Amino acid sequence: MPASSRPRTPLARSTLIKMGVRIAIVIALSTFFSYLHMQYTLRTEALARLEQHVVERGQREQDIFLLAEDNHAVLKKALEEKLRAYQNEDVSARFDSLFALMPDGTIRNRPEHFDGTRMPCVYVPRGVPVDMDMRRRLLAGYEVILQYGPAFHTRFTDTFITLPEDALVMYWPERSNWIFESDATTSIITQDFFPGSLPKNNPKRETTWSPIYREPVSQQPMSTVTTPLDMDGRHVASISHDVLLEQLMARTINDHLPDSYNIIFRDDGKLIVHPTLNEESITSQATEQQKAHLRSIIERVKTRPPDQVVQELPEYGEYLAVARLMGPGWHFVTLLPESAVSRPAFHAARIVLLLGMVSLFLELVIVSWVLRKQISHPLVAFTQATDRVASGDFKVELDTTREDELGQLARSFRLMADQIQQREEELRQANEGLEHRVEERTRELKEVHHQLVQTARRAGMAEIATNVLHNVGNVLNSVYTSTQVARERMTEMRLEQVGRVANMLEERQPELATFLSQDERGRHLTPFLGKLGQSLLNDRQEIVTLLEDVGRYTEHIGDIVKVQQNYARTPRVHEPVLLSGLVEDALRINSAGLIRHQVKVERHLADLPPLLTDKHKVLMILVNLVSNAKYAMDCMPVSERRLLVRVEHTTDNLVRIAIHDNGMGIAPELRTRIFQYGFTTREEGHGFGLHSSALAAQELGGSLTVHSDGPGLGSTFTLEIPYDAA
Repeated sequence: MPASSRPRTPLARSTLIKMGVRIAIVIALSTFFSYLHMQYTLRTEALARLEQHVVERGQREQDIFLLAEDNHAVLKKALEEKLRAYQNEDVSARFDSLFALMPDGTIRNRPEHFDGTRMPCVYVPRGVPVDMDMRRRLLAGYEVILQYGPAFHTRFTDTFITLPEDALVMYWPERSNWIFESDATTSIITQDFFPGSLPKNNPKRETTWSPIYREPVSQQPMSTVTTPLDMDGRHVASISHDVLLEQLMARTINDHLPDSYNIIFRDDGKLIVHPTLNEESITSQATEQQKAHLRSIIERVKTRPPDQVVQELPEYGEYLAVARLMGPGWHFVTLLPESAVSRPAFHAARIVLLLGMVSLFLELVIVSWVLRKQISHPLVAFTQATDRVASGDFKVELDTTREDELGQLARSFRLMADQIQQREEELRQANEGLEHRVEERTRELKEVHHQLVQTARRAGMAEIATNVLHNVGNVLNSVYTSTQVARERMTEMRLEQVGRVANMLEERQPELATFLSQDERGRHLTPFLGKLGQSLLNDRQEIVTLLEDVGRYTEHIGDIVKVQQNYARTPRVHEPVLLSGLVEDALRINSAGLIRHQVKVERHLADLPPLLTDKHKVLMILVNLVSNAKYAMDCMPVSERRLLVRVEHTTDNLVRIAIHDNGMGIAPELRTRIFQYGFTTREEGHGFGLHSSALAAQELGGSLTVHSDGPGLGSTFTLEIPYDAA
């Protein structure tokens, strides 16, 4: 398809699409990494906030339990002091003034002196013997509770002392008549709170907490804290508080972090507080999934390290934080779903993505306007100017006043059009003075040839000069051949026949019409003139082509001469050398022969820093090796001639330059003689190129070796020299 008929995609549109895709990718990646960063930051902040919340809640909720234990310490000390004061005293009169044996066989407060809102009550079930020791303990407990009970009532429902013989002293103003309403057979020591204070059940004599139960009247949940008192190795009493848990449970359920919930359970896994479950509903209403979830929480809390507050529950997508309530040793746990942490990050990332898309749209609109005004319109003008130049109209108008790259391009295009027009004019005048120009250029080439030979002698580079002269001679032969062919074409041009035709027409001018239409020679004259004109045009085109060849050959000779002059001006010393450039110079010196032999060159040149060496000797070696490789491939078909040049840095700090050809190869018996002086396998060879190259390699501190798998399998010459970094 012609270039002009292909569908064109506007540059502005394709640029916008590419920019949009790249910016969109950047926005997507930015959004993704922003999401990851925000998720990490929010997760860290949420977990820190969760840990702080649980620690503060644990300290707050355990205050009531610690206060109860502190109260028990005060009561325990006061009771012990009172008992030791009554140790040898007869307290019967005091005891009988306060308490009496009731008709039902119980011992209770005397009704005439009892005010349950201000004083404690005493209860001894029927059938319990009361001796003097027990009287002392009941009286001591009464007086201690009378002293401290009202003060403790501000925080605790009641305060009471239980004797192991089954007797009770209690201050409970809300149920002051309990002393008279209780049954005569009601046993105190069979209640849930008391067995934990017995020596056999509590060998460490620590404060214990009963399971949660409902207060009989108000049905509020409560737990009893009990501290045993031993004197002289004997359990004499147990001090207790009933602690209401209604507020604790309400705060646990209602006071929590956003999206989280709290639970409390004991060491044995018994549930105390849960937003939707209780100990009874677990067995009857909870689903298997709820039970498994609760078991996982309890197991994770029990197996956690002591100093680790926050843990992850990945199977349920939750984070849990634990605080152990000192006193009862219950576990206060707050659970936070992972979605509550990632949701804000997702919303923020979505906003970032939306803003990025809006910004992308605005940027593309602005860039589209700029591209159309600053690039698309000027490029259309350039396209039209190109079409005009291609059609031969060199008078093009472009905006050369711009100071940017397009302005520079317009000025360059204008200059190019002028130069093309000038060259067209020069080509039309190329036939004039052809012989003079060829002789003048030949003389210049001979002078250059003579200067190259003299420079090669002065520089001591005889081998390089030989190759240069060889290549220049090849080019001169081409120049001479082109000149001779041009001369022959000029000589063979049938210009004299034009004169003969003119004379014939002049002689027949009076009867020219009759001559051209009726005379045998006249009828053939017009076709003859057409063929003669076409022949002259063909000769002129061939002469122009030969002149172009002469110009190209001359430029090539100039390149070869320039390379040789660069090396001839430099003295032979160790100097910084860039090997890749040196290899290119060697190939350039041999380029005429490589082109004539139609050798394809492959380069694998490592990008090495400059090294210190004698570049004249290295160049001489490379020129010899490339020249020999060129001749070695004469036996190969033209399409298969390959020359491989490789430069690499070895591990033993050497630079290896390998030149491989796929030519005639070297027989095994000749490999030992290949570097001897005077040995050659070519009839026109002189036998000292490889010998001098091997000596030069030794002078450089390196070596020149050859490898070949045999005749017809090509050969590889390898030059290794020390790598001394410049």
